[in-house]
Amino acid sequence: MPNQNKVQNPESPVAKTPQMNDRDFINDMLATEKYFCNSLSVALHEMSNQALFQDIFSVSKENQEMQRELYNLMFEKGWYGLEKAQTASLSQSYQQFSGYKSQFPYGSNIQ
Repeated sequence: MPNQNKVQNPESPVAKTPQMNDRDFINDMLATEKYFCNSLSVALHEMSNQALFQDIFSVSKENQEMQRELYNLMFEKGWYGLEKAQTASLSQSYQQFSGYKSQFPYGSNIQ
């Protein structure tokens, strides 16, 4: 019986050999792009030169778009699956984080 909480396309077959296959290569590329996204984000937060900031910001945007394309490809081929969020879990998280807004200045004005 399939897992009803799993959101995933049928998996595209790949050779199960010691050599890297298409799934392995794309998964490696996706992991690398995620790492670059995080690293560029840190660089942008700490950058003081405006011209350099704009250049790195542009590179960061391209990097995020590539990461998204790789994610979409993995999901399309059934190599990346997601778990459906349970309503009770979402409600609990919403309540937990809604309480935090009172800790910020002008917290009651945050929507």
